[in-house]
Amino acid sequence: MLKLARYLKKFRFYVIIGPIFKLIEAIFELIVPLVIKNMIDVGIGTKDTAYVLRMGGILVLLGIVGLCSTLVCQRSAAIASQGVGTLMRDDVFKKIAYLSHDKRDEIGTPSLITRITSDINQLQTAVAMLIRLVIRAPFLAIGAVIMAMSINLYISIIFLVATVLIFLVIFLIMSKSVPHFKSIQKKLDRIALITRENLSGARVIRAFSGNEREHERFHEAIDDHTASSIRVSRLSALLNPLTLVIVNLAIAAIILLSGNPVNSGSLTQGDVIALVNYMNQTLQALIVVANLFVIFTKSAASAVRINEVLDCESGIEDAVCAAYPKLPSKTKLKFEGVSFHYPDSEENVLEDISFEINEGETVGIIGATGSGKSTIVSLIPRFFDVSGGAVYFDGADIRTIPQRELRDRIGLVPQKAMLIGGTIADNLRFGAPDATDDELWQACETSQAAEFVRAKPDGLYSNVTQGAKNLSGGQKQRLTIARALASKPELLILDDSASALDFATEAKLRASLAKLSRETAMTQLIISQRITSIRHADKIIVIDDGKLVGVGTHDTLKQDCDVYLEICRSQLREEEI
Repeated sequence: MLKLARYLKKFRFYVIIGPIFKLIEAIFELIVPLVIKNMIDVGIGTKDTAYVLRMGGILVLLGIVGLCSTLVCQRSAAIASQGVGTLMRDDVFKKIAYLSHDKRDEIGTPSLITRITSDINQLQTAVAMLIRLVIRAPFLAIGAVIMAMSINLYISIIFLVATVLIFLVIFLIMSKSVPHFKSIQKKLDRIALITRENLSGARVIRAFSGNEREHERFHEAIDDHTASSIRVSRLSALLNPLTLVIVNLAIAAIILLSGNPVNSGSLTQGDVIALVNYMNQTLQALIVVANLFVIFTKSAASAVRINEVLDCESGIEDAVCAAYPKLPSKTKLKFEGVSFHYPDSEENVLEDISFEINEGETVGIIGATGSGKSTIVSLIPRFFDVSGGAVYFDGADIRTIPQRELRDRIGLVPQKAMLIGGTIADNLRFGAPDATDDELWQACETSQAAEFVRAKPDGLYSNVTQGAKNLSGGQKQRLTIARALASKPELLILDDSASALDFATEAKLRASLAKLSRETAMTQLIISQRITSIRHADKIIVIDDGKLVGVGTHDTLKQDCDVYLEICRSQLREEEI
């Protein structure tokens, strides 16, 4: 948790002023039993009504001042805890945004969601308790014992014995319950994972009548979480009754031992009432200390999880150099002896891949499912770094190009069409914030999206719901293509991004993209499993089981590449081939 203390620096004023006012309130609380003692011994003992009223007024005044002090402390705690949570969430979100794909997958999306919500909420609670109670509770416990000793040293031994016994109970209960807190947070991750899968895959689950099965899976997860929580709760539930038994026995002992001193006049009735009050204050303070121990133990577990994210290396770092070499070259993209394996595996997904794509060319990549086509796409914008060989963009190794600049020059249309909540214009401007409406319409025309966008009541400013549920699969794909085109990329990568389009619409899309390439010298890289999508490309690259098995045009490959010919025969009639 100390590593996260840096977030308190911005709120140091509130971190200092809050405990000071809480301390003032605790001092007044310790004075209250003494005032009551005087009311009993002096006011009631001598039947002095005026004195009782004066003491009553002092109690009211102490209460008002204590309330005002508490309000200042509570406000300071609220400002500091919410501020720290806001800064922490901002940093964690930024970190997540810059993590490489493998690092993000290593932690897991559900776990990241739990960490940025539940774990940071727990740390906010810890900050609030730090300001409100960390100084007050121990001060009150120790102060009550000292005040009791000032009244009667002999009877105050009961306080010391009771305090030791209460601490012993707290220690035994906490030592048994604390280990469960970390496992409870992990089980929350599991619940978040199942919930996320069911929300995002609701249609698939219903299509296969999997509701009952998923309900059982969710039920098992929450039962496991509930069982752990109940075990902790049972242990924690022993805290109050055991401490109350000790305190009540201590109060009984105080009253029993006070009998003779009261009769002899060495101890007054007011002293006895004050001692009982101080005993209750000691109990309350120690229970607060126990609860603080629980809160800070949970927070320590949450802090470890937050630090894991903040300390996680991105995995893909920009080269430390003043400038990268911008080499004049007609070759827009070049793979040279590229091999790649995922971080959690030693088996290569790609093996010795070499090819070149010239500026303005339209190149297709085809291969069977799982052959490595999308992996090639992931290497170009540096979502992953190559394990061997090199990838060159405009003659420069992409590892020497700043990631942001590299990705700004590439328009990527991913396999899964992903749109954010907002308007169509918001989505199209995702990579080009300054694009005008005319430029957005031009991108829509090229991507064949203009017709259905115009049909909507608000056109470009029509709403896109969360997950784009109000759009069909083909509409989403065309808008993702328009989004990539709006940024005016030098290299457009279409990763199986026309799979939901009918053949007529796809043909129009190919024609409009070919026209745009001729006008702007934009290079196209089309990844597809459809022969019809890439047969007219300037060059076709055939991938099989992570290896390059053919490069050429449709006419040359059907003669020279058996893998390509087999794909053709599985999709086309002989006369079409």
